[in-house]
Amino acid sequence: MVASLTVFGGPASAVQSVRVSVDSDAIDLTRAVERYSAQGDRIQVSTAPGADGIVRRIEVSALEPGAQPAWIVFALTNDSDEQLTRLIVAPHFRFVGSGVIWPDLGSSRIATITASQGSAPEREDNPESDVFRLTLDPGTTVTYVAELRTPNLPQLYLWEPDAFKDKSTSLTLYEGILIGIAGLLALFLTIVFVVRGAMIFPAAAALAWAVFAYVCIDFGFWRKMFGLEDAAERIWRAGVEATIGATLIVFLFAYLNLRRWHVRYTHFALAWLALMAAVVGLSVYNAPVAAGVARISIATVAGLGFLLILSLAARGSDRAVMLIPTWYLLAVWVVAAGAAALGYLTNDLAAPGLVGGLVLIVMLIGFTVMQFAFSGSGGAVDSGPDAERRSLAMTGSGEGIFDWNVLADEVSGSEAIESQLGLKRGALEGPAAGWLDVLHPLDRDRYTLALDGLLHQRSGRINHDLRLRGSDGHYFWYVLKARPVISADGEVVRVIGSLSDVTELKSAEERMLHDAVHDNLTGLPNRELFNDRLGAAILMAQKPGGAAPTVMIIDIDEFQSVNDSYGLSIGDSALLAVARRLARDLNPGDTLARLGGDTFGAIVLAEPRSMDAPARIDALRAALAAPISFGEREIALTVSIGAAHYDPKLHGKGGDLLADAQLALANAKKGGGDRVEIFAHLMRSQRSDRQTLENDMRRALERGEISILFRPIVRLEDRTVAGFQSLLRWRHPRLGVLDEDEFSSAAESTGAIVDIGAYALEATARELAAWQKALEVNPPIFATVAASSRQMLSHDLLSDVRAALGRHYVQRGSLKLAAAESLVMENPEYAAALLQRVREIGAALMLDRFGAGYTSLGHLPQYRFDAMRIDASLVRPNSFGARSPILRSIVAMAQEIGMDVISEGAETESDAVELAQLGCQFAQGAAFGQPMSAAAARKLMGAAVV
Repeated sequence: MVASLTVFGGPASAVQSVRVSVDSDAIDLTRAVERYSAQGDRIQVSTAPGADGIVRRIEVSALEPGAQPAWIVFALTNDSDEQLTRLIVAPHFRFVGSGVIWPDLGSSRIATITASQGSAPEREDNPESDVFRLTLDPGTTVTYVAELRTPNLPQLYLWEPDAFKDKSTSLTLYEGILIGIAGLLALFLTIVFVVRGAMIFPAAAALAWAVFAYVCIDFGFWRKMFGLEDAAERIWRAGVEATIGATLIVFLFAYLNLRRWHVRYTHFALAWLALMAAVVGLSVYNAPVAAGVARISIATVAGLGFLLILSLAARGSDRAVMLIPTWYLLAVWVVAAGAAALGYLTNDLAAPGLVGGLVLIVMLIGFTVMQFAFSGSGGAVDSGPDAERRSLAMTGSGEGIFDWNVLADEVSGSEAIESQLGLKRGALEGPAAGWLDVLHPLDRDRYTLALDGLLHQRSGRINHDLRLRGSDGHYFWYVLKARPVISADGEVVRVIGSLSDVTELKSAEERMLHDAVHDNLTGLPNRELFNDRLGAAILMAQKPGGAAPTVMIIDIDEFQSVNDSYGLSIGDSALLAVARRLARDLNPGDTLARLGGDTFGAIVLAEPRSMDAPARIDALRAALAAPISFGEREIALTVSIGAAHYDPKLHGKGGDLLADAQLALANAKKGGGDRVEIFAHLMRSQRSDRQTLENDMRRALERGEISILFRPIVRLEDRTVAGFQSLLRWRHPRLGVLDEDEFSSAAESTGAIVDIGAYALEATARELAAWQKALEVNPPIFATVAASSRQMLSHDLLSDVRAALGRHYVQRGSLKLAAAESLVMENPEYAAALLQRVREIGAALMLDRFGAGYTSLGHLPQYRFDAMRIDASLVRPNSFGARSPILRSIVAMAQEIGMDVISEGAETESDAVELAQLGCQFAQGAAFGQPMSAAAARKLMGAAVV
């Protein structure tokens, strides 16, 4: 039958009438009731129709006017010919479905029940449940409206009175048995603690008492004994759950003896215990929150504890191995308890079964610790004349005694060692873990593993070198020799041995080892150690994400003249000064070595794709350029540097990378010294085919193998193409396309660079004239042409420029002759005169690759160049993502003296934006295009310029 229901403020709904038979002992009404949240202090109900089919309406008011309680509505039908008496039972606390976070700890559930007809249900006294007795007349259907004290109603049963009494009686017997077992277990472990005072026994006893208290509360024993109210019982329940979590931590910590070595475990356990103590205090103010934290803590201790036990068992800990079955059962119990609390396990026997399982686990824990209750307290100890003679012998030998009482965890007999280390008397006595504070960090694991090995294996000897810290902070070397003392039951009860001071012997060994792999003069690693570290760097680079090494060979130019002019002592001092300057500019992970004579080697580590290696090499060369002072004397040294970057395709081992760096150094020496050469693959062929390359260079122009490419230069203000940099390319018939840097050395040595330079001027002027005639933009398109050192020193340069401008009309100053910074600094007077002559002809002179050399900012105003191109090494961000702080100063000074600034290295759009913010007018790089043919350049300008 269906009852029509109307609630104030809500729509009507229906409730299913439950049929009650004569032989039904218990009916679960939990899912048969309709629940309504507080919407007022009255509720109107349309009753379920009876046998006559009439629907009536009743109105029920709350016990307290103005209150907004929660309500439940259900209907019962008696189809039999007998009058039925039943009990409505709503348990106060029910672990099943109580939840984990903010759990429902229980209280009185139902305030009153109103029937639509017949006599009202009568409340019966029951400390654990709300029980109402009701009577159903034959053939009647009664609708009941119950006012709830709390919104939660985990369970509602309709019991036959005798069946409910039998169920309560049988459960009481079960509860009494469990309470008795838990109490006896706790008392027994307490007695064991009195007999044996080791920490493991009070920890186990505390856990047993906490479980005993939980059983008493859960079974209502304390309520009956002390007359606890609902609010007080909630506080006690939350506090005891938190106590179980705390005692589990204490037991696990004590049983596994974590305090012996693992200081971090001690700190962690103390912090956890402090948290649980705070949770116990919190239960007084907010019991549900405290219980939620306690339940999460118990689950965490069970899970992490099981992992810790497995880890220690894998290392050979007997205690951990023996605890695995018990802790596994605890983990299973925690999973089952969580399932019950979350409502996944709803059987009526779940809650009593979980309590019984908890008592069983504590019983297993008690059995586990019992094997340690009466173990032997010591082994045989020497006495009499033999012991006295051995003691005198130890004293006469100057060795210290190491005596560790394992059961008491106390080390004694260290007075001689304390005196040698300058420590206070008793500093080394106490727990074995107390030695960890004075042991060298690298020796602590060896010390703990050695002692643990004796305990686990119950045999063997220790013979280990250890370092102990003295009162002044210095470390002294000792040899620890010890053996275990076994008791009658086979347990290790003591570890006895000696400590011998071997500091002088170790110091001598370290000096010999250091001298074998270090240079005697500078103290730097020698070639053997350098090669070893280079091999290790190659292996690291071959791993994913490994740093790629760069090898630099630094050779002092004409160093023999220093020895000849000033003497060997001054020469040695100069080598020391060079070594200090090089070491100052290297990072801690880099390696600097003296390879022999006046040659040094460096291994510089950089992250993959890092672009700061060229800048670091130039910084090293700049640091060595400053004169070295010896009293009133100053010696100016120059160095040649050959560098090779790691390439996995070329450098399978360290020797290959070192050989390529030496080849780059040889090229730097061939160029006159005082320069930096970066290894290029072409250098390998140059070793055997340099003459052939120079012969090919002489006929390259005749064969038409030299061509010109143009790299765009963009105006940052509006991102239009402002000009181009002309670049030479050699299409070698055998080696393929070679960049200008790869054949410029051969062109310089053969003198062909003069003719190639004239050709570049002619081709660039021709293309520039065509661009300016086609576009007619203002300012006009410009082009830059590099001038080599031979061209700069040749008298034909001005005539070549004049001839190119005479044959092709280009606007004045738009053809810019680019002179390298290093070349300008080597010939400052000549550069100033050349600048004036170039302007008179109608071209312009640009300072090229500024930042690659050593020009001072203070020298810029005296040259008055028309433009400056900043080298990419100053533009690229360093390893921290920041650009060189000098970049802003360079741009500001160049603009102040009227120079146009072109920046290389604009690789991304963000680079271009940042360069524009710094004040650069022009930029070139991958962000604006790679070198292209003249036809591609004309197409680009047609698309870019409006």
